[in-house]
Amino acid sequence: MIPEQLRYTAEHEWVADAGAGRARVGITHFAQDSLGDIVYVQLPEPGTAVAAGASLGEVESTKSVSEIYAPVSGTVVARNDALADTPELVNSDPYGEGWLIEIAPEDPAAVGQLLDAAAYRQLTEG
Repeated sequence: MIPEQLRYTAEHEWVADAGAGRARVGITHFAQDSLGDIVYVQLPEPGTAVAAGASLGEVESTKSVSEIYAPVSGTVVARNDALADTPELVNSDPYGEGWLIEIAPEDPAAVGQLLDAAAYRQLTEG
């Protein structure tokens, strides 16, 4: 279950074009499946600057706590506040209602340099 239209990181984040110069970020089905039942999500406030590859928050599951990494550098412009009350959305709908944040990328072309679906599939199946 790897949507073709998204871009991916080796750390299992996905990135979608959210329009208006925004990139929507979440964790992949592979990541949420590996984590198990997600019980808490810590996300940065809008206005926070993030650097590609740097930690921007955490996802806590019944098994472990995992860092979430910024796929691109930019500024957080939105976060999914619904996850405060219903973190399990990351498990049930990782590519939809379980999205994490939206970033205004410093360099919009950076999103296109992330892994495409075929490369991410090779990473997770290899």
